[in-house]
Amino acid sequence: MTTSDIATVDIAIVGAGAVGLAAALLLANSGRSVAVMGPAQARRDGRTVALLDGSWRLLGELGLTGTLAERAAPLAVMRLVDDTGSLFRQPPVEFRASEVGLEAFGWNVENAELVEALAAKVGENDAIRHEPGLVSDMSEDSTGVTLTGEGFAPLRARIVVGADGRQSRVRAAAGIAARDWTYPQSALTAIFAHRRDHRDVSTEFHTRKGPFTLVPLPGRRSSLVWLLDPAEADAVAALDDVAFARRVETQAHALLGAMRLDGPRGRVPMGGLSVAHFGAGRMVLAGEAAHVFPPIGAQGLNLGLRDVIALRDALGEAVDPGAATVVAAYDRARQADVRLRTGAVDALNRTLLTDLMPADLLRGAGLLALSRIGPLRRLVMRQGLAGGMAP
Repeated sequence: MTTSDIATVDIAIVGAGAVGLAAALLLANSGRSVAVMGPAQARRDGRTVALLDGSWRLLGELGLTGTLAERAAPLAVMRLVDDTGSLFRQPPVEFRASEVGLEAFGWNVENAELVEALAAKVGENDAIRHEPGLVSDMSEDSTGVTLTGEGFAPLRARIVVGADGRQSRVRAAAGIAARDWTYPQSALTAIFAHRRDHRDVSTEFHTRKGPFTLVPLPGRRSSLVWLLDPAEADAVAALDDVAFARRVETQAHALLGAMRLDGPRGRVPMGGLSVAHFGAGRMVLAGEAAHVFPPIGAQGLNLGLRDVIALRDALGEAVDPGAATVVAAYDRARQADVRLRTGAVDALNRTLLTDLMPADLLRGAGLLALSRIGPLRRLVMRQGLAGGMAP
């Protein structure tokens, strides 16, 4: 079979998680023919995603906020609590969306429900071809990339987007160097019902083991992300549902009253990843194929959706979507944003894991500055908590 006999699309997206599906929808809406490769499914393991304002507006552009609104809770207030026991511990700092003219910083929804809604929208779009099989090989030449794998005929694309996660096949095929690392932490995830109303407030306790975060869900329900050292994570994860809920209630200082498990539980080892470049040849990277870091400040998926916006902008009206100028423009667009946010989250997480006095002093001074200096606080809210993205 020659390349002329193979079906061709403008863009092939490898990976059908939230970032890959959102990319398929946005790029198809730009008039491109798109194929998205891989199974569109997400485990129900207690994980939720806080879709910051910029990401929520992107989903609105894709016609999804109506579907998701009843399943999501607004994040009107984001509270940081220093629970490290440090000598330089500062009072809690609260960020209010109303201070920057927003109803909410974003909306929290179960990850599985987000992927289901995106997949359903993809299924309705005739410009998108979905192949649920896994890609096993990619062969690039001067005019495109040929993809082969299980359950689908060979497919050719003019550019390939790797949205296939930390172990990205696209990244390996493109020869893009990555640096990855691990933290001495595991994240426990779960969904709880509780006696008191959360009042649309997300609370992130900073502990010596890492953040312990309760994020609102509709009703008197919240999602948990709790970072612990692996040994303690083993012990807590081994508790039965009732004992686990009591342990979480204690760790939260009974902030939301009595708690009970109201969904599945999960556990995720913590690590980080960064890449030297966000594209090479006719391949580009998005989402966790390009950046991974701990779940602090709701930056992970939101940064992946910022990748999607940047790719749409880099493609523009280009006749050849895989042209070197397009790939270079995308790489330039993502360098500063991704490195700044990855570095900030990594630095904060590492200061929590040490009891060195200079680190405590630095973190305490940062929280004090955010609480006292209005312009700085509003800048952080706009660029960090609200997502800093305008589709």
